[in-house]
Amino acid sequence: MKRILFCLCLVGSLRHSWAQCTFTTSEFHLEGDYVIGGLFDIHHDSTPVLHDKPEAVLCSSKRFVLSSYRRFQLMRFSVAEINHSSQLLPNVSLGYEIFDHCSDVQNFPGILKLISFNDLIQPWGESDNSVSKLIAVVGTYTSTEARTVAPLFMTNLIPMVSYGAASSIFSRKQNFPSFLRTVHPNEDVIQVIVRLVRHFAWRWVAFLNIDDDYGNDGLALFIKNIKDTEICLAYTKGLNYNTDYSPVFRQIESHGIHTIIVFAPEWTAEALIKSAIQQNVTDKVWIAGDAWSLNKKLPKEKGIRSIGTILGVAEQAVAIPGFNEFIDASKNRTCHENAEQQMFCNQVCNCSWISAKDIIDADPSFNFPVYSAVYAVAHALHSALECGAGTCKGNITKYPHMVLAELRKSNFTLLNRSFEFNENGDPKYGSYAIVLWNHQGEAEEVGIHEFHPSSFHFYINSSKILWHTNGKVPTSLCSQQCKVGYAKKHEGIHKCCFTCEICPNGTYVNITDDPYKCIRCKETEWSEPGSTSCRLREVEYVPYTDIGAILIMVSAWVFVGLTLATSLLFAINYNTPVVRSAGGPMCFLILGCLKLCTVSAFFYFDKPTISFCVLRFLPFILFYTVCLACFVVRSFQIVCIFKIAAKFPKLHSWWMKYHGQWLVITAAFATQAVLLLINLSSYPPNTYNDTFWYPDKIVLGCVNSFLVSSMSTVFLGVLCSLCFIFSYMGKDLPKNYNEAKALTFCLFLLTFTWIVYSTVSMLYRGKYLQILSALAILSSVYSFLLLYFLPKCYIIIFQSYKNTQQYFQSLIQNYTKTISQ
Repeated sequence: MKRILFCLCLVGSLRHSWAQCTFTTSEFHLEGDYVIGGLFDIHHDSTPVLHDKPEAVLCSSKRFVLSSYRRFQLMRFSVAEINHSSQLLPNVSLGYEIFDHCSDVQNFPGILKLISFNDLIQPWGESDNSVSKLIAVVGTYTSTEARTVAPLFMTNLIPMVSYGAASSIFSRKQNFPSFLRTVHPNEDVIQVIVRLVRHFAWRWVAFLNIDDDYGNDGLALFIKNIKDTEICLAYTKGLNYNTDYSPVFRQIESHGIHTIIVFAPEWTAEALIKSAIQQNVTDKVWIAGDAWSLNKKLPKEKGIRSIGTILGVAEQAVAIPGFNEFIDASKNRTCHENAEQQMFCNQVCNCSWISAKDIIDADPSFNFPVYSAVYAVAHALHSALECGAGTCKGNITKYPHMVLAELRKSNFTLLNRSFEFNENGDPKYGSYAIVLWNHQGEAEEVGIHEFHPSSFHFYINSSKILWHTNGKVPTSLCSQQCKVGYAKKHEGIHKCCFTCEICPNGTYVNITDDPYKCIRCKETEWSEPGSTSCRLREVEYVPYTDIGAILIMVSAWVFVGLTLATSLLFAINYNTPVVRSAGGPMCFLILGCLKLCTVSAFFYFDKPTISFCVLRFLPFILFYTVCLACFVVRSFQIVCIFKIAAKFPKLHSWWMKYHGQWLVITAAFATQAVLLLINLSSYPPNTYNDTFWYPDKIVLGCVNSFLVSSMSTVFLGVLCSLCFIFSYMGKDLPKNYNEAKALTFCLFLLTFTWIVYSTVSMLYRGKYLQILSALAILSSVYSFLLLYFLPKCYIIIFQSYKNTQQYFQSLIQNYTKTISQ
């Protein structure tokens, strides 16, 4: 609103300027029942000048833009074609009022002329006496120009259909309610550029943009679209009319960038490319935005091949039938126009030097958007006037906002292309071409990107692209890609700059999910160094069918058979001296407990469970405690009978009276049972999967609390020590009573067995440790059977003469004589 009031205040000050810049021409004006305004930058004012007072710019004195002049002629052609149509707006003539809009901020006289009626501006007036013929405006070309003038048209909801303003800001209907456009917004163009960059795996790029609404919007959208991609924006620079390109190219070269995106209008791109040629910039891939990708002059510039390969994103070229003939006729007719016709400021071109061929061969960019913009307005007016059956209702007063309502509902076909606006006033359908500037100096189409309601179609024919790198697709990377199995490690702020580190064993890298992280494998998996996936570990345990397990179980059953046979033999010869000296009834307790100890050996095989883990050590420890207690008592009794009885008769008497041997055995059993019960209830054993010792295997086993195993083991150690002490004290006893020697040897073998087992278990943690554990149990029980009971069985069976009372008494008498001497 402030801008409008400011412009109104300028009207008086600018009157003198208007009077000075009127010229004779008719290309900018055509009478009609309804008028469409046109804003085309036929000339371009690139150097802003500071003024001491308000002053309108004289566009004809500025740089001429041939491509814009072609678009200007295309609007004239579109209106002429519609006026000659019997289907669209029958009996209704369209006129136009076109202005050369060459400046962002100094072209207000033309804008004010469009929105005024009889030199009066009534922003909110709809009086029947002051209805303007203006129904819509086609233009402007640039986003900055559109953003400057659009609020003046938005006030009265005059439709403004732009053919080139692509900034995202115009999609905000709360700010620009009557703004529509026939060109795709920057968002679509940037998406195509990002797809192009990703297609050729360019990761390290520069983005050079015009420093205005159009360019800055493109930069913001590019940063947004590459956020979750592998593309890094290595360098960016906003360009303007006085940019020094030397430091720009030095920065690009120092960063090692080989792909440069140029998002700027053709006049800025021309200055940039010419500077690159002059400064000998080579071996780059240049990606042109749709504003200059179809430039006709630059592809033929001397030295253009030296700077590298130029690809571009462009509106697909659409041949407009009859346009060339219109240009030929128009150029011939212009010389005979009425010289007395006075036109308004910036409605002059002085373009008589331009030939029809120059116009026809000019850059065709945004030609179809101009053509479709005029037709969109015409179709909207056709609907507003309720045209049909060869006529339109002429008695209906139509205001611009009524045409706007119909514009929003546009749905027509033009040159076999469907056309609609979405809710933001942007075109729904269309396509972009991927073009290559070939060696003939032409923009050759090598790919396409089509917009569909629900998806996109992107295709590039790479075989058509002649790269500057001898046919090989050039690269643009900050760091070379890592080898397979290597993870990236960041260097600096850019994700594209990194070093490569091999993932150690037990980890892998998934470059799809996260190329910067070595992911640890699950416990059930393993991997070698430099892996990209994990493999399942081999689960190891000793099944019952294993040959080692079979041998252990057979040995256990053999042991059970031998103990049964020994028990039977001892039972038959129960009253003989050998059995009595071996312990008498205590022998059967020892043999029974040894049999029960072998139960543990059967539970070291197959997949372990909690019950298996308990049974692996509970029977052995509990019943082996009884065995050791029996041997402690037995060795103590031997020493007591032969040595202590004479010196301590009362102790011997008490021992015999109260059956001290059974009290000790019971106490030992109860103590061990209590220890096991307390510790098992507090820290029950559990199964575990050992994944530490072998990277590719899972060894199934049991884990026991250190407290449980240590307390029970210490108690067993105490019993072993007592047994060893007592047996050693009786090493010189008579031969037939000398069980002490056998016990000592048994204890040495027992100690050696568990030392070997402990040493091996610290060095080896494979599945065969279970067999070794079962073997240690069998060795422990076999040592007592073979070294203590077997010699006695041999005497009973093969040396029965030694198993007599007389033989034992003679041995005792000889021992008594020996110690008395």
